[in-house]
Amino acid sequence: MEFLGTAQLASYCGTKKSCLFPDLAPTSTTKDTYQSYYLPGYRYLSSWRPSLLHKVVSVPPGSNEQFNPTGRPPTVLPALRSALHARYSTRDWHQENTVQLKGSEASRCCAGRLNADSMRLIQDKDQLTYQMQEDSRRNLGERISSIDFWRSELTYELECLLKETQALETAKNRLKCAADEMQGPLKVALECLYHREKRTGIDLVHDDVEKNLMKEVDVFKDCQEILTKIAQKISQQLGIIRDVQHALEQDLSDKNSAHFIDEKCFNLRNTSDSINFYHGVEKADGSVSVPATWAKFSEYNIRCSQHARANSVKLREDAEVGLESTSEEMWNHFISTNLAFNNRIAEVADAKNKLQAQLAKILQEIFQTEDTILLLERSIKAKEYPLKVAQTRLEGRTRRPNIELCRDAPQFQLVTEVYTIDNTLQTLKQRLQEAHDTLQMLILNKSKLEHEISVKANSFFIDKKCMDMRKVFPSTPRLIGYT
Repeated sequence: MEFLGTAQLASYCGTKKSCLFPDLAPTSTTKDTYQSYYLPGYRYLSSWRPSLLHKVVSVPPGSNEQFNPTGRPPTVLPALRSALHARYSTRDWHQENTVQLKGSEASRCCAGRLNADSMRLIQDKDQLTYQMQEDSRRNLGERISSIDFWRSELTYELECLLKETQALETAKNRLKCAADEMQGPLKVALECLYHREKRTGIDLVHDDVEKNLMKEVDVFKDCQEILTKIAQKISQQLGIIRDVQHALEQDLSDKNSAHFIDEKCFNLRNTSDSINFYHGVEKADGSVSVPATWAKFSEYNIRCSQHARANSVKLREDAEVGLESTSEEMWNHFISTNLAFNNRIAEVADAKNKLQAQLAKILQEIFQTEDTILLLERSIKAKEYPLKVAQTRLEGRTRRPNIELCRDAPQFQLVTEVYTIDNTLQTLKQRLQEAHDTLQMLILNKSKLEHEISVKANSFFIDKKCMDMRKVFPSTPRLIGYT
């Protein structure tokens, strides 16, 4: 039998346990089981846990045992029971439930909105991150394209510069070869002048050959000087080109390195193995240029190369013109000197032939004069006997006696004969002297002619020797630097 107003409990009922929630330990293991995860640069977020549930399950299960230690319902009315039943009403209970439901619904709606907003935020941020990454990738691709463009421009300009350098080196070698080739003709011209100094007598004359030889030597020296100056200018230009080439190669090397780095960055993905955190790297800016100055730098290098190539082309044109003009001028002077040599050799040969012909005539005249002298001497010798006869007759007639010494016709004839023979002897002796003088003059002319002939022969030999030396002259291709 139970007392009125007491709760009817079975005798086997003990402390009633909650059928909704199991007994939990006072301390929660949520913190130990799930570690909080945070991103770099974000605040630490505490893990969420239901505080209400924690409070409910944290109530000690035996907290009511102090009122009923035996587990049986009390047999007497508990103290203040009426007061306990009068604390809340049914309306309060319904209102409290309604408030709890509304609060829970509001929390649920707030949580739903938070979750929806979070999902939208996550999607927006994912989309923003993806778009930013795509923009960065696109910018890297554009940058790589720009680097490729300038690399191609620099490579093309460097190839053109290398070709121009090779052409300039070839022009310089041609100039040196042409200057060296001029040394041979210059030496021949100087030797010709030296040999022509061995001429003797009247043939040591400042003729057209010597004038042409001296002019030829001056022309050869001037041509060598012109080609040497052009070669020096080319050497200076090659130094400038080497500096420009170094700048182009350095710029191209930098472009290759930048292209490799940007291509590596372009190929990075979220799944790449080589990515890592580098805190604060976005704050460090080691840039030394902007796109405008970056492009102007390569453009300036290319313009310098183009300017150097233009100067190189002009120098090569000057070298080509110099080689052709000097070659033509040397050939003209060489031909002019050879013509002068040929004319002079012909003149000397003609003079020598004339002298030899005159010498032959002189020799013949000498022979005739000697014959004349011999005849005169014989004639004089022959006139002595008639003179002796006439004088002997006159001397014999002087011994006539007395009146017989008569100036008769024989006497006059003998006297006339003696005077005539004597005058004849004097005339013949004078003519003999003149013949001897003429013979001496002829002999002297003969010696002079022989000397002149030897002089002309010496000059002829020298000029012929010079012409033999001048038979070999560099060809036009060798004079313009081709070997």
